[in-house]
Amino acid sequence: MKFYGREEELRELRRIRESSFESARFTVITGRRRVGKTELLEKALNDGSSPYLYLLVTERAEKDLCFIFQEEAQKVITQPILGSVARFGQLFEIIMAYSVQTPMTLVIDEFQDFDKIDRGIFGDMQGVWDRYHGKARLNLVVCGSVNRMMNKIFFDDSQPLYGRDTGRLRIAPFSTALVKKILRDHDEKATNRDLLALWALTGGVARYVELLMDAGAWTRKGMLETVFSISSSYIDEGRLSLNREFGKDFGVYFSILSAIASGRTSFSEIYNIIGKDVGGQLTRLETYYAFIAKVCPAYETPSTRNCLYRIDDCFFRFWFRFVYKYMHLVEQRKFAGLVELVEKDLDSFLGVSLEHYFRTKLLEDDSYTRAANWWDRKGENEIDLVCENEFKETVDFFEVKLDARRYDERVLRSKVEAFLRKHPDKRRGDSRIGLLSVGDM
Repeated sequence: MKFYGREEELRELRRIRESSFESARFTVITGRRRVGKTELLEKALNDGSSPYLYLLVTERAEKDLCFIFQEEAQKVITQPILGSVARFGQLFEIIMAYSVQTPMTLVIDEFQDFDKIDRGIFGDMQGVWDRYHGKARLNLVVCGSVNRMMNKIFFDDSQPLYGRDTGRLRIAPFSTALVKKILRDHDEKATNRDLLALWALTGGVARYVELLMDAGAWTRKGMLETVFSISSSYIDEGRLSLNREFGKDFGVYFSILSAIASGRTSFSEIYNIIGKDVGGQLTRLETYYAFIAKVCPAYETPSTRNCLYRIDDCFFRFWFRFVYKYMHLVEQRKFAGLVELVEKDLDSFLGVSLEHYFRTKLLEDDSYTRAANWWDRKGENEIDLVCENEFKETVDFFEVKLDARRYDERVLRSKVEAFLRKHPDKRRGDSRIGLLSVGDM
C-alpha cells in the first residue's frame, strides 16, 4: 500500500528539522504500535537533505547493541569512530559533537526499551544533552509505542530526561475520511458496509489497514477470512502487543478487557466477572496504559456512579470480542467455521463500531466540538450521540442505527425531552434531531 495522508505531520517534522540547523531539537513521538510512526519519520526526514541515522532499540546487552549502533552510525558520520563503543552515552556524545559542525537527524525507535537494558542510559543522555544542546545542531527524534514507559520517561519529574524535550507529537490513526479513501482507491465498488467492517477491524491503524488492502481483502467477508486464516498476523498481534505493555501482570488485565469487550461495562459487572476489586487496574488501564476510557453521560462528571468503561481502540475491541474469545477454535485451525460464527454475531458488534465511527467523524470534520452518549440513571432513556458546537452554540441529537428501518423519530424526541429536563441550559430552538446510519458514512 502506498503512503497515505499525514500532510500536517510531515510539514511539522520538516519544520522542526529546519529549526535544528540553528540549534538542537529533541522531539518525542508517541502513538500506539502499528500506527505508522517509523514510516512517517522515514518519509519526512530521510529525503537526502541532511544526514539521517535510524537506530532501533532491541532487548540485548548494551555492549552488543552499541556494536550494532556504531556500525550504523559510521555509515552516516564521515569522521572515523575510533575504538569500540560500549556505552550508548559515549555514542550519543560522538553524534552530538559531530552535529556541531554537520547538522544531522538521529531517530531512536522503541526508545522506551532502553529502560529494560539499563535505565542509566537516560541519565547518560541527559548529561550529554545538557552539555551540547546549546551548540549542537542535532535533530533528535525519539519514538515509543509503550505508552506507560514513554509517560514515565518524559512526564515524571523524578526522571533524568524530564523537561529536556523541545516538542511532542502524537501520531493518531488515519481519519475516517482517509480510511474511506483508501478502501475506495483499492476497490471503487466497495460498499459502506465494507467500510464499516474495515473501520471496526482497524480503527484506522495504518499497519492493519495495509495488511488488509495488500491481501485484497476489500469486502467484509474477505476481511474476516484474512483475519481468521492460517497465515494471519492478527491472531498473535493482540497478545504480543499487550504482553509487551503489561508484562507479568497480563492475566488480570486480559480478563478485564475481555469482560468489557463482551459488554460488561459497569464497575459492578466487571467486579462480578473478575471476582475481586479491580479499581486500581481500571484506573491504570485508563490513565497509565490508555487502553480504556471511562465514559460518562454527556455533561456529567467522571465522579458519577453512572459511568461505564469502553475499549477505545477498535482493533483491541475486535480482538478481545472475537479472537481472544474463540482462541480455542483458532488453535484448532477451524477458520471456516469461525468466520461463520463471527458473521452471525458481527452486526451487534458493528453497531458499537458505527457509533464510534460517527463520533470520530463528526469531531474530525469540525461539525462539532463535543460528541458523547447520554443515558439516565434508570436506563430508561439513552441517546447515541449528543453533539455540541460550542462556537455556534448548537446542540444536536442523533440515533445511530445499522438498520435505518428501526429508527423511530418519536422515540428519539421523547428521549431528547428527558435529556433537556436534566440539562435545560442545552435547549436550543434550532437543534437537529435525526438518524445516522450506514448510508451516511
